[in-house]
Amino acid sequence: MATLCKNRAMGVFRHPERHKVAVLVRHGMLVMELGIVHRLFGQAKSASGERLYEVVTCTPEPGDIRTDADITIPVEQGPEAVAEADTVIVPASSLEYEPAGHQLTEQLKHAMNLVRPDSRIASICTGAYVLAAMGLLDGRRATTHWRSACEFQLEYPRVRLDADVLYTEDGNVLTSAGVASGIDLCLHMIRRDFGAAVANEVARGTVVSPHREGGQAQFIRRPVPEPRSSSTSAARAWALEHLDQPITLRDLAMRESMSTRTFTRRFRDEVGMSALQWLTQQRVERARQLLEESELPVDRVAAACGFGTAASLRQHLQAALGVSPSAYRTTFRRPA
Repeated sequence: MATLCKNRAMGVFRHPERHKVAVLVRHGMLVMELGIVHRLFGQAKSASGERLYEVVTCTPEPGDIRTDADITIPVEQGPEAVAEADTVIVPASSLEYEPAGHQLTEQLKHAMNLVRPDSRIASICTGAYVLAAMGLLDGRRATTHWRSACEFQLEYPRVRLDADVLYTEDGNVLTSAGVASGIDLCLHMIRRDFGAAVANEVARGTVVSPHREGGQAQFIRRPVPEPRSSSTSAARAWALEHLDQPITLRDLAMRESMSTRTFTRRFRDEVGMSALQWLTQQRVERARQLLEESELPVDRVAAACGFGTAASLRQHLQAALGVSPSAYRTTFRRPA
């Protein structure tokens, strides 16, 4: 008993040097979404192998939490974890699809009111309903699962809903679309906190794409090529090996022996954005990697990424990240 009291006095989190993440779950929680947060943040490490995050699962009322599967999960930590966290993540609940599922309980309201003003708060999928009900999304750009978009917009008209994107970031409030986009959102937060090198290492360990921009299409109607049709994957692989060179849409189409028109349509069907948008995204990602991991001058980084000049690199990095190359290099150096 004495040990238990001592631990409570110390607080929920045990590692003050790490970024503290609280995952606030409820009955009906989606097991996969809880796993996403623990798996991704749990893998993030410094160059010396030190863990960068401490993740704690909590709930408004400690006890057994029913999930969307045939299992329940015992959650010992209560809302006090929210008050200590640097980042609070609210996953979806299957109960949100029921008529009364959007009504917050007093216990959930209490837990949400414990979020510190300087903390970051994020939702996965229909977890956005909780943020919206608390007024945290009023006047902000946000997203949720595309199936819930119309109902969400009717219920919360003050939210600037964008149902066509994977995730959004508006100040210290972030939202994501369906389950898999929770992976993109977590990687985005890791990248924001500790840079692209750490996020890429986490992605490699999880065997997922290291980076998908938040503005990428949430729902692609033909996510895989039709039988016997050509793919654009070879052109994408070739482009990644030649980012330092001028690349035109015609160059990419020729790699697949397609007309420009056919290639453009196929590319958007498979990737969810235009080929030139994708190319710019890959060049920005390469620039981030070089700014973090090399001592190359900014003009050399620009040339290596295919932006040509330092001015062009500054323009694209400012548009994508809101910072200059020198500011990014200073802020997002890989931790020692």
